Amino acid sequence: ALPPDEEWPEAEKAEKLARGAALKWASGVFYRPEKLEALGQYRSRETQRNSSIQSRLKSTVQSYLEGVSTGLEQLRLAAEEVQNVCQDLGAARWALLDSADYFQVLQQMRALMAEHVQLASVVKVLPQLFSVHEVFSHTLQLLHEQHLLEAHAELMMLEHLRDDILFQLHLRGLSSAQATVLSYFSGLQELNESLAKQLWGIVGRSLQLVREDPVLFVSAVRIIEREEKIDDALLLDATFLPPGRPKGWRQKFYHILQETITGSHFHTACVDTTGPGLSRHLAALQRDVVAELHVVKNLMVQCVPAHYNILSICTAMYHQALTSHLQDILQEDLDKQALFLLLEWVLHVYHSPKMMSHPGLLPEVDVSALGPLISPDLVDQTERKYVVKLKASMLEWMQKTLEVEFKEWFRKEEPETDHQGFFQSALPVIIMQMLHENIRVASLITRSLQQKVYSMAMEELEAFLGRLREALVQCGKKHQEDRTIPKYYVPYLLAVLNNNLALSSSVLSLHLNTAHSEVPASLRAALDRTQRKACQLLLEELLLDLQPLCTQLPSRKWLSGSQVVSSMCEVIDKYAKDFSHVRKPIFMLLLMESERLVTSQYLWALMQKKMVCRSEEERGQLCDRLLQDATQLRELFHGLGLDKSQQSLEAVFALRELICLKDPALLSLEVLGFITKYPDISDEHVSTLLDLRGDVSKEVRHMVLEMMAQHPQALPESYQPIFSVILVPAPELPFCLRKGKCA
Repeated sequence: ALPPDEEWPEAEKAEKLARGAALKWASGVFYRPEKLEALGQYRSRETQRNSSIQSRLKSTVQSYLEGVSTGLEQLRLAAEEVQNVCQDLGAARWALLDSADYFQVLQQMRALMAEHVQLASVVKVLPQLFSVHEVFSHTLQLLHEQHLLEAHAELMMLEHLRDDILFQLHLRGLSSAQATVLSYFSGLQELNESLAKQLWGIVGRSLQLVREDPVLFVSAVRIIEREEKIDDALLLDATFLPPGRPKGWRQKFYHILQETITGSHFHTACVDTTGPGLSRHLAALQRDVVAELHVVKNLMVQCVPAHYNILSICTAMYHQALTSHLQDILQEDLDKQALFLLLEWVLHVYHSPKMMSHPGLLPEVDVSALGPLISPDLVDQTERKYVVKLKASMLEWMQKTLEVEFKEWFRKEEPETDHQGFFQSALPVIIMQMLHENIRVASLITRSLQQKVYSMAMEELEAFLGRLREALVQCGKKHQEDRTIPKYYVPYLLAVLNNNLALSSSVLSLHLNTAHSEVPASLRAALDRTQRKACQLLLEELLLDLQPLCTQLPSRKWLSGSQVVSSMCEVIDKYAKDFSHVRKPIFMLLLMESERLVTSQYLWALMQKKMVCRSEEERGQLCDRLLQDATQLRELFHGLGLDKSQQSLEAVFALRELICLKDPALLSLEVLGFITKYPDISDEHVSTLLDLRGDVSKEVRHMVLEMMAQHPQALPESYQPIFSVILVPAPELPFCLRKGKCA
């Protein structure tokens, strides 16, 4: 507080503010003269206001002063009471100090009381402790008599007694005494083991017991649940865990059940992995698994608590056991039948209504959530193994079929014919039936296996055609050594052509997508090569019969009217009759190739430099003979069905024009027209033809050859070569004497 003679700074400030406010008000009031008349009223009103304010201030200050007085009085009384309390506390302190000896006596009494309580507890359990060994014996007897619930009740009583004693020792830190207690209760270990042995034996026979004696199985489950509750309670209070805890018997229950399921059906070492043996084993698995799951669903579910979820657990156990079992089987070297059976069983039978989707198991049993029985990679690997085994079997079968076919070629009778008279054998039917059946069987498993088998079948068919061509070549060599072997060489070659055509048309039916079927390019090429090889052997056979006749021309005997070409026509007509036993596309091909062969052989014979026309008369005879022979051959082939526009005999007619030209000087123009039409003719061919005329000088020959050099001809894409396959004899070198002049 400030001294009485000093004013508060706030009061001075407040006074200044009040004076300023008053001056402001007065200046506003007395600024106008008309306001001066109301001055008396203002003064009277302000005087009343001041009086009112002062009275209120006095009242307020008076009330504050009264409150302060009351507070001071209360503080005085409180101080007196605090002083009294301090005096009482001091007296109490001295009283406690005087009673310290009595507290020591109370502490001794408390210790004696605790010892008395412990002795009372010991006295209380003494009868139980004295009867422990007797209870051991009685419990063992109950176990032997399979009174499991009673035996377990006594076992729990003994364990509870032991655990209480151990807990008390644990609290007092008497660890040395715990060993003595454990030794005294050592028989509990034997009881536990004996009880567990019986329990697991019961669980191992659970599928049988739930049908024959469910009471025993239910007792075992109740005991397991009792132990689980004790384990859970002890684990919640982790301050003390008795020996042998937690027992985990529920988990052991599942483990024994798994071992029972695995051991009863899934011993791979005892499985016969051959096709028939594996089929019986899989059928037994299917039957037993379905039957046992029915037992679990209809009986065992009622014998265990709902939280066991026993049906789903058993389903998963069977699923896992089957997965491991099948993987073990797949490690063996299985034949194709066994591999197929496994794939069919895994992908179709297992999930079918005959097994895991059996109406009696649905909807509780659902293996879709357990994943595939074997992984997609293992399925693909198994499919590939199956294809490899199937390929080996197919190769062996095709080889035997080919060997039988090869032997038939050497029979003493013609091949069989169909209703249209076309030669054939059973080979394409056997091959296609085998391929079609294997592809069809594969389609019963998966689309991917069908595709794998189809691709393999196409490869094997292509390889088979290669071996067939080799057999044709071998047969052709034997026939060249002795043309009487085989006796019906040509008919069997024709049968091969018909068979090849049948294979070509039938292979389309093997395609997976028949709407967009197409023969693979490599297989189509193999079929074409087989057809060409058979045609080649037939034409070689025709050539062997034509060559002796072709060697007789040209000759002067031939010019004078030999029947060489007539004999050739007879040979051709004979072969044409044989060719009629092949289907039309091949028949026309053989006819065209035969005509080209005859033409090339005829031209070849003319170019062997066997004869040179000695006069214009001989050239005329040669022209007439060429016209007559070519016409006769053309009419023959035309009569056989080959149109004149498809024949190559026109080359003989064109060659005849070269021979018949009377003015050798015009040969250049004639040869130019000839090489334009037949661009594969060479200088040697033209030179040989000029020699055949017998009247061409060296100058004309040089001019013709020079003209050919100046007008090289390119072969058109669609051109069929004629002269390029005809070999011209090499010119004879002149024999020169040492001192003579070469002529």
